[in-house]
Amino acid sequence: MPVLRVLSTVAKQALQAPVCGYQPLAVTARCISFSPRQVPPGSDASFHSVSFSETDHPKVLITGGLGQLGVGLAKLLRKRFGKNNVILSDIRKPSSHVFHSGPFIYSDILDYKNLREIVVNNRITWLVHYSALLSAVGEANVSLARAVNITGLHNILDIAAEHGLRLFVPSTIGAFGPTSPRNPTPDLCVQRPRTIYGVSKVHAELMGEYYHQRYGLDFRCLRYPGIISADSQPGGGTTDYAVQIFHDAVKSGKFECNLRQDTRLPMMYIDDCLRATIEVMEAPAEALTMRTYNINAMSFTPEELAQEIQKQLPDLQVTYEVDVMRQGIADSWPMNFDDTNARHDWGWKHDYDLPELVQTMLNFIGSESQIAQAT
Repeated sequence: MPVLRVLSTVAKQALQAPVCGYQPLAVTARCISFSPRQVPPGSDASFHSVSFSETDHPKVLITGGLGQLGVGLAKLLRKRFGKNNVILSDIRKPSSHVFHSGPFIYSDILDYKNLREIVVNNRITWLVHYSALLSAVGEANVSLARAVNITGLHNILDIAAEHGLRLFVPSTIGAFGPTSPRNPTPDLCVQRPRTIYGVSKVHAELMGEYYHQRYGLDFRCLRYPGIISADSQPGGGTTDYAVQIFHDAVKSGKFECNLRQDTRLPMMYIDDCLRATIEVMEAPAEALTMRTYNINAMSFTPEELAQEIQKQLPDLQVTYEVDVMRQGIADSWPMNFDDTNARHDWGWKHDYDLPELVQTMLNFIGSESQIAQAT
């Protein structure tokens, strides 16, 4: 897979100036003839990046923009920075609503040349990298997950370093493993995940920190808990039950959960997640004491979530048919996050606890259901 190779002038001449390029999934080398941030060997990389307050506005590119988080983040950023300053990208065809809501462009993160052209031609200054295969889907197709989550990340890191971008890459509760402290899980501890998704996210955290130290890349990362959203369908994650239960509760009044009823995991409503992402991207450099932070809001089990929903929908019937693979993944993940550093360094605090989450989700999905019935 592509690697970043920094060559001196003498070395380049000795190698007769190799041709540099990227071919998806091929075992080739992409060559960059200089350090992305012109950092002399042996020197300490100084962190600096032009914030939006120093220019008109950042120009933002969001990869994997049609997933659970991209469209919502684009909407918030367009309100702050202007519609044309935030570009959504994906390899899928957007809905008419998304296409007409602001700039959209096709972008395959495995196509290095195409991605680089987008950054250059659109004068991108912030890059939010959401493209990834989630936990359960990744286990079903490890080779594809390796390509998207690791090879794609390498392309993103090289381009971000070369062009001095501020880069955000999300991490996850899946970056921890069964030997990690689970309740609570601190920012820094043994990780050693057992899924390709988790392994790729630990890789992203460490590579981002390395590029920050070596090249001065403005890399920022948050470990997301399970994210709950009303306006997107589950995308193959282990925490998907916490989204699906609301849809089934409103639609049929019956829900079959694929995790044990006592499986405790950290969770967060999407509005908190998106706000945290914007806040860490806007945080002053001097406030950040680390490159990757835990963020937390609430922690609950399927049984506790069902009981809270039944306060509003008492006829909801919940049964449990455990998916062995997903249960094994969940049992290796944190039960609760320690996000003390995020709260201290850049003022993170959540708005939604379990009662507010349930009320908001039921209101949204109930309204959508009524509209569907009326039409």
